Amino acid sequence: MMKNFLIILSFFSFCTVSNAQKIEYPKTEKKDKTDDYFGTKVPDPYYWLEDDNSEETKHWVQAQNQVTFNYLNKIPYRDKIRQRLVDLWNYERLSPPSKEGPYFVYFKNSGMQNQDVIYIKELGGEEKVLLDPNSLSKDGTTSIGGVSFSKDHKYMAYTTSVGGSDWNAIHVIMLPSGQKLKEVISWVKFSSIAWWKDGFFYSRYDEPSEGLLSKVNENQKVYYHKLGTDPSNDVLVFQNPEFPKRTFGVSVTPDNEILIISEAQSTSGNGLYYAKLDKSFPPKIEKLIEGFDNSHYVLEHQNGNILLYTNYNAANYKLVWVNLQQPQKDNWKTFIPEQKMVLQSVNLAGGKLVLKYLKDATSLLRIHTYDGSLEKEIIPQTPGDIGRITSSKDEQIFFYSFTSFLSPSSIYQYDILNHQQDLFAAPKLKFNPNDYVSEQIFYISKDGTKIPMFLVYKKGLQKNGKNPTFLYGYGGFNISLTPSYSPDRIVFLENGGIYAQACLRGGGEYGEQWHKAGIQEKKQNVFDDFIAAAEYLIKEKYTSSEHLAIHGRSNGGLLVGACMTQRPDLFKVALPGVGVLDMLKFHKFTIGWAWVYDYGSSETLEGFKYLYKYSPYHNLKKAKYPATLITTADHDDRVVPAHSFKFAARLQEVQQGDLPTLIRIDVMAGHGAGKPTSKRIDEWADIWAFVFYHTGVQIK
Repeated sequence: MMKNFLIILSFFSFCTVSNAQKIEYPKTEKKDKTDDYFGTKVPDPYYWLEDDNSEETKHWVQAQNQVTFNYLNKIPYRDKIRQRLVDLWNYERLSPPSKEGPYFVYFKNSGMQNQDVIYIKELGGEEKVLLDPNSLSKDGTTSIGGVSFSKDHKYMAYTTSVGGSDWNAIHVIMLPSGQKLKEVISWVKFSSIAWWKDGFFYSRYDEPSEGLLSKVNENQKVYYHKLGTDPSNDVLVFQNPEFPKRTFGVSVTPDNEILIISEAQSTSGNGLYYAKLDKSFPPKIEKLIEGFDNSHYVLEHQNGNILLYTNYNAANYKLVWVNLQQPQKDNWKTFIPEQKMVLQSVNLAGGKLVLKYLKDATSLLRIHTYDGSLEKEIIPQTPGDIGRITSSKDEQIFFYSFTSFLSPSSIYQYDILNHQQDLFAAPKLKFNPNDYVSEQIFYISKDGTKIPMFLVYKKGLQKNGKNPTFLYGYGGFNISLTPSYSPDRIVFLENGGIYAQACLRGGGEYGEQWHKAGIQEKKQNVFDDFIAAAEYLIKEKYTSSEHLAIHGRSNGGLLVGACMTQRPDLFKVALPGVGVLDMLKFHKFTIGWAWVYDYGSSETLEGFKYLYKYSPYHNLKKAKYPATLITTADHDDRVVPAHSFKFAARLQEVQQGDLPTLIRIDVMAGHGAGKPTSKRIDEWADIWAFVFYHTGVQIK
């Protein structure tokens, strides 16, 4: 087998890039393996690619990358695209500052730094570097995840990730010096950090004995770490060994009196526990909310009552007061009732509440007093997304970021007592946004449902059916697609392309009802919505199938995989990124079991039937498929690269057309979070070169 790979590598040869060129792909061995699902025999000849540590798989990856990069290297304007991306990316970026006692702490990137740097600044003083993650690795592949500040503003805990993995380590530094404490907490994943007294609560797993990047994650536990002590002596606060796959988030109420533990068994819905933080330790944990049918988050505690953000009997969310002595749902008291818009988040600021709503996939803010009265509504002049809000219950000023398709994140500061808003920071652009149009339209899906879609393009566009178009979607896990800026898109728009973003069912744009309309046996609705978006763009003569590319990542990679197998005739280019593509096995790797709420499971007869019907890997058959560039990464332990490996192998086997079917496998990179700027630019240069070449973009 090894000799075969070496022989294949030595025979790679093609001189020019051509749409009609026959690429010699690496020969991928098919092994005899068949799985039995309720009497249905399902072949899985490429199962061996699931072992990402085997020599066979490593050689396959090397061979595939050589073919892919040989192809991409011969696209003549690839380097020109990359240089323009560097220009567009090279602007200063700033996060909303967090007020921590006498300090402001914020992330900043001068433009081309691989990772954002954390700065600290005293009011009226000079900023200085608090923590520079670029110094943690030569290639910028060590990143900072979450940060959390002690209540006395003396310490900052932060997480680091290597190579994009979901595995994190927790570190602590002192404020404002940045001096690092000696302890390091390893094997942390999907954890929050909640400070209390001279330490913090967090969640971690036991050290894995094998399958670091692919084994199912089980038996997460909640611990308390006291500063200056050995993490091996951390106090176990909570576990639930009866249900080893459940995960736990931790928080402490602003008054430091109540510990909240959120328990989840999927990506939707959670139960809650609580404990009074008094003299007894570890604290006595009590059940607060049973079940996983709804989602809940605790915001505040006052005199034995908690303020709860919940979608119980409120698909668009509401706020209720819950008495800890009588927490039954019949006793809940509505504080801010459900609206027709989706309530996305709530922040405490200056003795008031800042509520962020989503209306037709664009953001607005409402400020309420503690008697529930609406005091002020903030509607941005341009439809866009209000991102991160930094605030404190006792601080008069809060900050928030705002972005749209044609404007990078600007930071605003808001005086909540005087209702005065000022621009705090805005980036300098490397293009003229006035040359472009951003609009929202609505189209009708297969079953008559009205779906919103955003379109961005250059002014003066002619609807002649010949415009290169890039259609992006997600449609899952209650995640909303909102207007946002990304420098990579500008190079496409500058060259006459149309960027289209469809807000599909399965997402959260219209609350939990919208989400549930695209899960489990209704997942086909999501694919129908995306296909209908493509058909609308063609019908309205924005583009044609010859000029249409589709893209999605993760669950969006599944979306692209399903749509290209169901309608290979509809698209010229397909770009499934880090996709969930084997729907019969996804739950057997890392955190995949948590997606069963959205997808269902092949371990039930009903689930197997509808998953097998659309699973991209299993539904590939001999046909003429679009030009396909699959992207994945070797350290992706969220959606393991085996999904993409197996899909690529089968796609290369069954492709009947002349268009290429390639896979680009990044090294020292993960699912996407923390990816260095240099790697992001490299990836997008390759994606755009591929798209430009196959959709007929005339490079300028």
